[in-house]
Amino acid sequence: MTTRDRLLGLIVVVVWGLNFLAIRAGLDQFPPFFFAALRFAVIAVPVVLFVRRPTVPLRWLLLYGTGFGLLQFAFLFAAMNAGMPTGLASLVLQSSAPFTVVLGALLLREKVGPRQWIGIGIAVGGMILIGWDRAHNATLLPVLLTLLAGLSWAFGNLGNRLATRASRPASGLPVEPMRLMLWMCVVPPLPMFALSAVVEGPTTGWTAIGDGVSAGQFSGLIGLAYIVVIGTIAGSGLWTVLISRYPAGVVAPFSLLVPVVGIGASWLVLDETPSVLSLVGAAVVIGGCMWGLSRSPRSATTSTEPRIVTPPSGATVG
Repeated sequence: MTTRDRLLGLIVVVVWGLNFLAIRAGLDQFPPFFFAALRFAVIAVPVVLFVRRPTVPLRWLLLYGTGFGLLQFAFLFAAMNAGMPTGLASLVLQSSAPFTVVLGALLLREKVGPRQWIGIGIAVGGMILIGWDRAHNATLLPVLLTLLAGLSWAFGNLGNRLATRASRPASGLPVEPMRLMLWMCVVPPLPMFALSAVVEGPTTGWTAIGDGVSAGQFSGLIGLAYIVVIGTIAGSGLWTVLISRYPAGVVAPFSLLVPVVGIGASWLVLDETPSVLSLVGAAVVIGGCMWGLSRSPRSATTSTEPRIVTPPSGATVG
């Protein structure tokens, strides 16, 4: 990887790490399900009007959008609204990596080597440390909700893989992954708006927008703009460029730095100070994922598997 592309990877890491601050700004002003629906709707409308739908089976696009978009952010935003620290959320959401490997082995019969299983075990051990620490502080529910968000993201990854395989040309590479990711954003808005209407009230979110504008409070809308323009379009665009130039095993480890930025930014901006045990758990999780779930340079170079763009949380998301 060239020095310029390493710098691009680090820019993506910073953009996606700061995405969690934007999420917190939005949740401080809007109900969680409404905010999730709004962030997807802002992207979905121009996508439907101006972006041609990818040539993938509808069922896999729906699985991708339901897991990665609808369920992941319903659980994540609910967790953060219930008290999940912003920086810790960026870390626990990385549970999607081991979840994806396990689900791929169970449902898609993908091969998982001993090193990957060991890495998963180490990462799970780190999650247990974090869960035990939060339970000791009577805040286990937000951690469990964030883990469900990670599991939902993993199901979305399976939909992404199945869609990519179904549309794969003779070259073995996926068809326009950025377009697939954009159309994934079309799936969540209507179900999420319906969920918001039932749980939060049909007018609560819209009233929050009106009250914020009339009071001159634009932090939530600024957070929304950051998520859509910087996090999704710029961040995911750069990630797509990198994943198209290099094997996935070379690019993917950058995503493990996102929680480092998320935790650091939350500490500096929001004065969130994680406990020592949570920091130890975070190091164990990142270390286990980086060691066990990344391909060796040789295998990454020789692999014939299609490259799949599955940006970390905070990418399209946020």
